[in-house]
Amino acid sequence: MIKTIFFKLHLRSVRLASPVRYLAFFAIIVFAFTFCACDKTLPPEPFGAIPSQELVDWHKMEYYMFVHFGPNTFTNVEWGDGKEDPNVFNPTDLDCRQWAETAKNAGMRGIILTAKHHDGFCLWPSNYSTHTVRESLWKNGEGDVLKELSEACKEYGLQFGLYVSPWDRNHPTYGTEEYNEIFVKTLEEVLANYGDQFEIWFDGANGEGKNGKKQVYDWNTFHTTVCKYQPKAIHAIEVNGIGSSCRWVGNEQGVAGKTNWCTLNNPSERTMEILGVGEQGGGFWIPAETDVSIRPGWFYSPETNDKVKSVEKLMDIYYTSVGRNSNLLLNVPPDTRGRIHPADSIRLMEFYHARNELFAENIAEKAIITASNVRGKSPEYSAMNLLDDDYDRYWAADDDILTASLEIDLSQEKEINHILLQEYIPLGQRIVKFSIAYWDNGWHNIVNETTIGYKRIVRFPTIKTSKIKINIEESLACPVLNRVEIYYSNVYTNETN
Repeated sequence: MIKTIFFKLHLRSVRLASPVRYLAFFAIIVFAFTFCACDKTLPPEPFGAIPSQELVDWHKMEYYMFVHFGPNTFTNVEWGDGKEDPNVFNPTDLDCRQWAETAKNAGMRGIILTAKHHDGFCLWPSNYSTHTVRESLWKNGEGDVLKELSEACKEYGLQFGLYVSPWDRNHPTYGTEEYNEIFVKTLEEVLANYGDQFEIWFDGANGEGKNGKKQVYDWNTFHTTVCKYQPKAIHAIEVNGIGSSCRWVGNEQGVAGKTNWCTLNNPSERTMEILGVGEQGGGFWIPAETDVSIRPGWFYSPETNDKVKSVEKLMDIYYTSVGRNSNLLLNVPPDTRGRIHPADSIRLMEFYHARNELFAENIAEKAIITASNVRGKSPEYSAMNLLDDDYDRYWAADDDILTASLEIDLSQEKEINHILLQEYIPLGQRIVKFSIAYWDNGWHNIVNETTIGYKRIVRFPTIKTSKIKINIEESLACPVLNRVEIYYSNVYTNETN
């Protein structure tokens, strides 16, 4: 069409006098581009709260390591009282490169370290505490765990993050207004001196028992400080807290809600139920993060060397976290040497291979996908985009379509028991509920589910079929999906949570 317009323009222009010719040429160019622009189907408008680019990148990380390490590692307790001798912290062979290599080989994309836990012990030589590595025997007080780990993460191509507990059972000013100022200065040290950090994790713990000290945390200033020094970092707060950009999932068992919205209405008012499932149509994009330990406790204990979670349990956790629209933060605590114990690293690799085996063959890869509605009938929004590796290519329906179906033709009968779906979240989370059916001389329903979000993995008893239909039964705006995958496993087939 555009070539025809310019060809006709050229024939006419050669017959015109020079000024008239150039005016005509310009006018017809404007007409041609206007005509083509009018013919283009516009993309869907974003719906409701949407994630920042930093949050989209955070969703794509999916799975990363939590590292609880400090005096508790050596005293064999979960919560130190702040009265421990700093000299108890003395790892004999600390190797942050081993942590990073382990995480990388396990398919993790980052590491978050407990820079300061509730005991107040700082894993860097803080100028605002006397309870730090500087006062310990390790490296004659010259060590800095944050420096070593940040460098190791950079070497292995991992994102680096920090957990900093506002609760401090050692600092003498805790429980006073002065402490908030001390904590801000402490934050400035860790935020300004160790390179880029993808996430800052604040524990919500506060106080020391029935008659213990209580601190009114100045969350606004804490978050302002993070934004000043690490403007791209995600802020995570366990339980309540104003200003967080992702939310604790509400438990430490690795289980997000089957319904899981990335949105909340009032970020400061969260019940445990809301933490697990979010709020439909909420005004803020605050997705769930699921933290759980590979061992019964958060810190290393020699008594738990034989109690590391099984591959089967870790796979269940993967399904109920990453598979339910939540990032997985898996704690792997180093031992008293300062190295990840073989029991943990071996299990991590077994877990890695189990996931790789499950997702090795996408049965849908060569399928034909058709949709009941395609936006503007345009190939740009074709259902075949669901098989494209380009994250930003997607299928979309017309604006007035809130229910739709996708039919996946596998060309021959295949055994299947897993389906993976992704919404294109840069345009918001839209789908309220969907179902999946398979063909066997008629359509037969397999499952009825609710939200999708960044990623949803549905597993079900094995069926044999040549066709699958995904029915979007309710959507807050026109549905927009950018990925569908189908798998078969002879091991991980039953929903357990």
